[in-house]
Amino acid sequence: MFYMWDPTMMILLPALLLTGYAQLKINSTYNKYSQIPSKRGLTGADVARYILNMNGLHDIPIERVGGHLSDHYDPRTRVVRLSPDVYHGTSLAALGVAAHEVGHAVQHDTGYLPLYARNTIIPVTQFGSYAAVPLFFIGLFMSSEALISFGIMLFAAIVFFQLVTLPVEFNASRRAIATLGSEGILDASELDGTKKVLSAAAMTYLAAALMAVMQLLRLVVIAGLGNHDE
Repeated sequence: MFYMWDPTMMILLPALLLTGYAQLKINSTYNKYSQIPSKRGLTGADVARYILNMNGLHDIPIERVGGHLSDHYDPRTRVVRLSPDVYHGTSLAALGVAAHEVGHAVQHDTGYLPLYARNTIIPVTQFGSYAAVPLFFIGLFMSSEALISFGIMLFAAIVFFQLVTLPVEFNASRRAIATLGSEGILDASELDGTKKVLSAAAMTYLAAALMAVMQLLRLVVIAGLGNHDE
């Protein structure tokens, strides 16, 4: 029987290291550029509203939500939600995050395929995040190939979600930087700082994708070792 900690956990080591580094990077970069105000003094909410309006999305509201870096676009209710630091903030970090989240709203409106693929698979990944690993290990304990395979398939859906998230997030950041520059919201020197914030955020998504892939590989290895021991 394999437990949550066993020699196969070494497979996860590269992803664990990248995850730790990515978290340190986003925290330090965001903290640095959240202290640098933009020259025009616009808030994150101002920028979000401006970019939504210029894309004809006048009906999408902007809401303030609690938490730190809790910013997101909700495709179900078509609402952009910004954390207090971003909603009221005038920093290079705040404007970059706000423009990034609006980028998702624009993706949704224009039918950006990776976003729709990610949204479609969300119900499966929500179930899989709770059930995939328990079902896999129950199947291993009971020597049930069906449960083992089902657990692996559910986790494969999580991997797909993480992988398709990468182009969604990268594209939203590219849209944000392009708009902030072309509309004169930030000048060239300011854009450099905002790019660094969004690049650091992108690294967290890379780390999450790598972790999912390595965890899936670990499950496959465990399943193979279990079959070998029979």
